[in-house]
Amino acid sequence: MPTHTARKTRPSTVDSDEVQRFAAIAPEWWDEDGAFRPLHRLNPARIGYIRNRVAGHFGRDIKARSPFAGLTLLDIGCGGGLISEPLARLGFAVTGIDADTTALGVARAHADAQGLAIDYHATTAEAMAAETTRFDAVLALEIVEHVADPALFIAAAATLLAPGGALVLSTLNRTPEAFLSAIIGAEYVLRWLPRGTHRFGKFRRPAEMARDLRAAGLQIGDISGLVFDPLRGAWRVGGIPRVNYLLFATAAN
Repeated sequence: MPTHTARKTRPSTVDSDEVQRFAAIAPEWWDEDGAFRPLHRLNPARIGYIRNRVAGHFGRDIKARSPFAGLTLLDIGCGGGLISEPLARLGFAVTGIDADTTALGVARAHADAQGLAIDYHATTAEAMAAETTRFDAVLALEIVEHVADPALFIAAAATLLAPGGALVLSTLNRTPEAFLSAIIGAEYVLRWLPRGTHRFGKFRRPAEMARDLRAAGLQIGDISGLVFDPLRGAWRVGGIPRVNYLLFATAAN
């Protein structure tokens, strides 16, 4: 009788339920009053943090017209391109990847309309890490809380860094404050996000994130809170990371 060898399944960070949930609202990526309104509001604070930390790491002048010219950047979980586009304008050669092909269609169309050359691909961090391309900077913003295997995801993101490269992460802390703010407040009371966008058990504490990054060989440079100021209706970097937080890490040369 012929024998059959079971094919090994490569571990994946993709949570198909999460991908389908975001694909359903993908046409709204660039609607500032739509389902992604919170990310549009987050963008100025996120971009400022990325610009300042990465410029400091690479010795770039943020006042220059294209301060990051000559540097490559990978935006993991790029969605519709809300972060990819402004960073391309700052001079990075940007590659964006996402498992959601619907969002990538939106991202490509919007970048083309803006005259921006951004290289978008439907793939995962772990699949790309198996290739040889490495990047000066890697971003993983508001994605860790949506993946199936956070440790595997962090390891893949670290592998994608070139020697001396910089990684920027942002996510939600697993605290009662985060549950009340990001789920009860944002999804049920204020309705900033569709219900079911977040699952509290997938939130990551800074210590857990730092542990995975160190296990992947990276050095933690900064962990900062990301706080919403209701009086200004805007986000700012600083304070205790009880809800949202940003993390900066670097690879050895």
